[in-house]
Amino acid sequence: MSYQIRLMGDPVLRQAASSIENIDGRIVQIVDDMVPAMYQAEGIGLAAPQVGIQKRLFVYDIGEGPQTLVNPEIVDSDGEWSFEEGCLSLPGLSFELIRPKQVHLVGRDLDGNEVSIEADELLARLFQHELDHLDGVLLLDHLERDERKAALRQWREIQNPPNSDLVSRTDISLP
Repeated sequence: MSYQIRLMGDPVLRQAASSIENIDGRIVQIVDDMVPAMYQAEGIGLAAPQVGIQKRLFVYDIGEGPQTLVNPEIVDSDGEWSFEEGCLSLPGLSFELIRPKQVHLVGRDLDGNEVSIEADELLARLFQHELDHLDGVLLLDHLERDERKAALRQWREIQNPPNSDLVSRTDISLP
């Protein structure tokens, strides 16, 4: 199955995902289908709600091959790091955000084994971003009010560009 990435405005992106009780073949198949969707969108992370699945899992790859985290949670964080952050559910937009520089994340892998990861900078940011998706939080929720309003205007322009109602005709011959 090929997943379509849900875009801002889709209500599934605003709902908190539910915990996974059993890591079974169905969960493994979801992950197997999510990884190609992440790569096709040229992303480094993809949360299940972004493909319409309300389960607490995400896939990611920062150059070491695809990884999966099930029922992840951040148990500690430290520092600050400002970085330009984008989102597959908001293509074309990115924002400078300050997030903790280091995080300690715990969860499970696809075999059900406990995972404990100390991450910093890009990987820490990725974990925080994907966890936001699992909690129904979008990138825009981290912006100040005026910045958010400007971003929403920009998003509307991306979704409905000016003159998008004009039809280009290439079958017209000029005298």
